[in-house]
Amino acid sequence: MPARIIGMIGTQQEGVAVHLIQGKISREWVRDFTRLHEQWNYDSVLVGYYASAAEGFAIALYAADHTERIQFLIAHRPGSVAPALAARQVVTFDQLTQGRMSLHIIAGTSDKDQASEGDFLPKDDRYRRAGEYLDVMRWIWTSDGPLNHHGEFYRVEGAFSDIKPYQQPYPSLFFGGSSGGALEMGAKHCDVFAIFGEPLAETRERVRDFRSRAAAFGRRVGFNMSLRPIIADTEGAAWDKANKLLADVEGKTGAAPQPTNASAERLLGYAARGDVHDERLWMGIARATGAPGNTSCLVGTPEQVSAAVLEYYRLGIHSFLLRGFENPSDTVAIGRELIPRIKAGALEIDRLAEAAE
Repeated sequence: MPARIIGMIGTQQEGVAVHLIQGKISREWVRDFTRLHEQWNYDSVLVGYYASAAEGFAIALYAADHTERIQFLIAHRPGSVAPALAARQVVTFDQLTQGRMSLHIIAGTSDKDQASEGDFLPKDDRYRRAGEYLDVMRWIWTSDGPLNHHGEFYRVEGAFSDIKPYQQPYPSLFFGGSSGGALEMGAKHCDVFAIFGEPLAETRERVRDFRSRAAAFGRRVGFNMSLRPIIADTEGAAWDKANKLLADVEGKTGAAPQPTNASAERLLGYAARGDVHDERLWMGIARATGAPGNTSCLVGTPEQVSAAVLEYYRLGIHSFLLRGFENPSDTVAIGRELIPRIKAGALEIDRLAEAAE
């Protein structure tokens, strides 16, 4: 299976995403930054979800209209809109772009962020609601007739969509999370488990465990791993770059906040054991920031970092979200130095495995 590489264009100004000028979106940045990913052979870009930021479907559709082939992984929060409307939003985008999308299900971030959109459900309830939400959407996507549904969280009478997905049976569904509720929802409903970079031994067990959970529902799943490469011409220069970045982060953030979810707690647990794992996996930024998101770094030369990514590929992770800290320069460096090596290495791993059978 070819390795897939995902970048990020986001929906907030974080050095990776939408530039804001006095509250206005820079259309030029959205267009040019997405085109840059396409130029450097990224397969897809993540469009994030933030309660106070620009709306992701609109950002992605504008970017799609100014590119040719790159796909969009659009983060979507169940509960922010009704599932019948969301189902039509998704298939409209899927049809207009002729299949250039996947959906990343985010059932819950912080309670404070959820409350800002009027959602006060506890986190475990949000995962149960997400499962019901996806049931309703899938029915609308695949059914030839109207849906009547009376559930715990949703009630619809005669729900139907005249348009159906371009992709059959529907776009792939990503999800992330480490709590029991997240894993149950994902195993039952989603196609790709998105995880942050963790040590190899723990990643091997995580892949095995989640495959087992999905198999209990008669399902097979894929995996995506988020990593932040820090690369330079020499290993020493790469570590110097990483340490300079850490000093800058610590100078700006002060004491790290407490983790807000189970995934962050996992990363901070690895950071407590040591900043470096498996030679290349660096948890310094996770430790300094409280691991609020994608903070697992791989540090080294392009050859060393590519080899480290391919170790995860050997474990069954065939999709990687790679983004740097200084963009657009890091976007170009990943495209020039890492993507060709990772894609060629993955093909060679598959060739050798096929020859050995």
